[in-house]
Amino acid sequence: MSFFGGLLNRFSTYAPTSAPMEYPDTRTEDEWRAILSPEQFRILRRKGTEAAFTGEYDKHKPTSGVYHCAGCNAPLYKAEHKFTSGCGWPAYFDCIPGAVTRHEDRSFGMTRTEIVCSNCGGHLGHVFKGEGYPTPTDERHCVNSISLKFSNKNGEGK
Repeated sequence: MSFFGGLLNRFSTYAPTSAPMEYPDTRTEDEWRAILSPEQFRILRRKGTEAAFTGEYDKHKPTSGVYHCAGCNAPLYKAEHKFTSGCGWPAYFDCIPGAVTRHEDRSFGMTRTEIVCSNCGGHLGHVFKGEGYPTPTDERHCVNSISLKFSNKNGEGK
């Protein structure tokens, strides 16, 4: 295992699952392709990652509002959960209760914790624990901007 992989392994948390998850939103692959851009599909449905420091919400720091899933519009994170981590992706110390599901991810020769939308299973990113950020949970939800859409209201996303 590489040094970087070892670091990610050391600081990640995981919740292993024994069976494929089912989600309330049961759209087919063709239905997802019809509503998502190719890049959104690659990240949300194929577990891709956008390049660091390129996402719309990396430096976005509102004082109120909600970040929703870009696929199904489920509310995921409150603006108050967001913090500056410097990692190149939006970072949150917590999610809206029940909005995000965690899965063990053993890709690329390391063990990490993938986070997905609890409503549609769309890939959001990964969560890391114990990195020393001064947050209430000692967690960093590292999320792809393209997996999100922001609303400055507590209702619907844009």
